[in-house]
Amino acid sequence: MKALINLVEKVKPNFEKGGRLEKFHRSFEAFETFLYVKGDVTQRGSHIRDAIDMKRTMVHVIIALIPALLFGIWNVGFQHYKAIGLEVEFMDQVMFGLIKVLPIIVVSYVSGLAIEFIFASARDHEVNEGFLVSGMLIPLVIPVTTPLWMVAMATIFAVVIGKEVFGGTGMNILNPALLARAFLFFAYPSYLSGEVWVYEGAETFVDGYSGATGLAVMAAGEGTMPSNFDLFFGFIPGSIGETSTFAILLGAVVLIATGIGSFRIMASVFLGGLLMGAIFNLFAVNEFMAMPAYKHLILGGFAFGAVYMATDPVSASQTGVGKYIYGILIGVITVLIRVVNPAYPEGMMLAILFMNVFAPLIDHYIVEANIKKRMKRMQKVRLQTQA
Repeated sequence: MKALINLVEKVKPNFEKGGRLEKFHRSFEAFETFLYVKGDVTQRGSHIRDAIDMKRTMVHVIIALIPALLFGIWNVGFQHYKAIGLEVEFMDQVMFGLIKVLPIIVVSYVSGLAIEFIFASARDHEVNEGFLVSGMLIPLVIPVTTPLWMVAMATIFAVVIGKEVFGGTGMNILNPALLARAFLFFAYPSYLSGEVWVYEGAETFVDGYSGATGLAVMAAGEGTMPSNFDLFFGFIPGSIGETSTFAILLGAVVLIATGIGSFRIMASVFLGGLLMGAIFNLFAVNEFMAMPAYKHLILGGFAFGAVYMATDPVSASQTGVGKYIYGILIGVITVLIRVVNPAYPEGMMLAILFMNVFAPLIDHYIVEANIKKRMKRMQKVRLQTQA
């Protein structure tokens, strides 16, 4: 580590004011702070001493994403070889998945960070670590068959329109990763229509074969729904990181244990989904309405959205009561979209983006209600004192 610090300090003058590469100062600073914590301290004003900063927060989220990522990599290989009818070793499946998934992750980070650096240099402000998470979330919510140029376009759109136009990290009102998925969904719907796997093998080529996700099966009213076991553990086609509810719940444990993710939001989303599913079960006029309510929680991106997307601390509700309202409405709207509008079998994306817009309004009314409650309490105390 000492050798690395010495190397950074040696080249640092070139990027400081007056140096040959002064215009790249913010980009260099971003790499420097990523490699190690600088010794800078505040000189005046009040501040809080805390071990948790933006970098550590983002690292905790990345750690929580690892189970879904690793399972997604294996599942890509598993689904591929299953489709072409070949039985291969576990590591062969992993290697195939790694070859397919790694380029998507690299393109996501390179294209997104490039925009972050450009805006940071233009505005002369620090490059925040927020994209460390967004850069990983974007590959996990899209199909592995998405062309790399589409990944780059979606990422750039998400960073520019979702973050930078609002002022950067901490100022956005929409979840950037979901905005990238929404861009692909509406601009190139054939790639995110629910049938997301296309298989190609070295020895065998299955022309036009695609494996429909569980939601696509329900929407079309054809085919056989996977078993609850396969749905929960993720042995099904789907977006890279969204198939395994089990792996996602492991990540949820990490987020809750570290205090990064909101248990109130996660629990409320699941509760809202169950509630709306149970209401539809009372009518059961079609297959989607008759489907057991709990099944919505393990289908599609419901669990992934509840754990990683809805809990985004920037775009989610901030008040305690508001988090419950926010989460329940996401779960309710998700199931509502799935059942009432089968053209959009995956309702989680639209539900979260919709509630991102209304989160500030929810918090506003919660705060106003608290103020009125305290004013009434103070007035009551004042009257009692005067009496």
